[in-house]
Formats: sequence, C-alpha cells, structure tokens
Amino acid sequence: MSAVWSFLDRFESHVCRVLLAMFVTLLFVQIVARQVLGLSITWIEELSVILFVWFAYFGASYAARIAAHNRVTFHLNALPRTKARLIEALGDLFWIGFNIVFIWQSIEFIDRLKPFVKAQTLGWQMRYVYVVLPLAFTLMTIRILQVNYMKLVQGIDPSDPDRVEVGDMIELAEDEARHFDQKGRR
Repeated sequence: MSAVWSFLDRFESHVCRVLLAMFVTLLFVQIVARQVLGLSITWIEELSVILFVWFAYFGASYAARIAAHNRVTFHLNALPRTKARLIEALGDLFWIGFNIVFIWQSIEFIDRLKPFVKAQTLGWQMRYVYVVLPLAFTLMTIRILQVNYMKLVQGIDPSDPDRVEVGDMIELAEDEARHFDQKGRR
C-alpha cells in the first residue's frame, strides 16, 4: 500500500517523465525524417507542442508538491518558523483562490468550445487538449493543500530544492578538495 501512496505522491513527476520522453522522441523522429528522408510529418509538430504544454502544466503541479515555486523568502527567513509558515499559508490561500477561479473559468471555456474547433493536423477536438487546464490546476491546488498540511499540522517543511542542490554541490566540492588534499600530501 505504501508503494501506491509513494506513486501517487509523485504522480505528476511520472506523468512529466512520460510526456517528456514522448515529445523528445517525436521531435527526434521529425528531425531524422527531415534531414535523412527529406520529408516532414506535420502532425508530429502539433502533437509535440501539445505534449510540451501538458508537460509544463503537470510540471507546475509537481513544483507545487515539492514547494519549488518561486517565493520571496528573505523576510520569512528572519521570522520564527511557525510565524513564517502562517504567512506562507496566507499567501497560499490567495494562490488557491486564483486556482479555483482559473479552474472554474477553464471549465466554462472548454464547455463553450464547439465540437468543430479541432487541432489543425491531428483533427482532435480542442476541448480534449484544453482539459489539461482544470486538471493540472486542480492537482496543483491539492498539492498546495498537501504541502500546507505537512507544514502546519505535521510540522514538516519540504526541503527547498534550490538549497538541497546548492548543499549537494558544496558537499561535492568539499569531498573533492579533501580527496585532492590527500593525494597531494602523499
């Protein structure tokens, strides 16, 4: 059961990996077809753009899950962590409010689309292409609530992806310096 929860916790990451692999492969096929065979497969470009847009929206939802969206945190770092969490939660309430309005408006937009509005080369109804909007913003809202639950109820702050990366690089540089020192002294 924990494997299922782990998968769901990283659902957007898995979707992004599949979408990325698909549109990169399609673009590679298009490049080879143009350069080697001298022909262009028109639907590949349109599908690649659609997959890339879906990738971006699911990526934004995943970024919400790992608390990686840009924030101004200088003033929050000067506060006690409990107060900073409350201020972040207040900001996230505005974000959730925006998402709810966006979800509502995107559903109305999709409902107003006529069935004859189709993707140019694929022939798909655009309402199916645009379904990513309410879906991704709903997932993003759930992830914002999840992160706030972790912070406010469980007292767990998700690790800052930028700090983790910088910390890892500093550790790596220190390890390399120690290794170099040991070799230089021998």
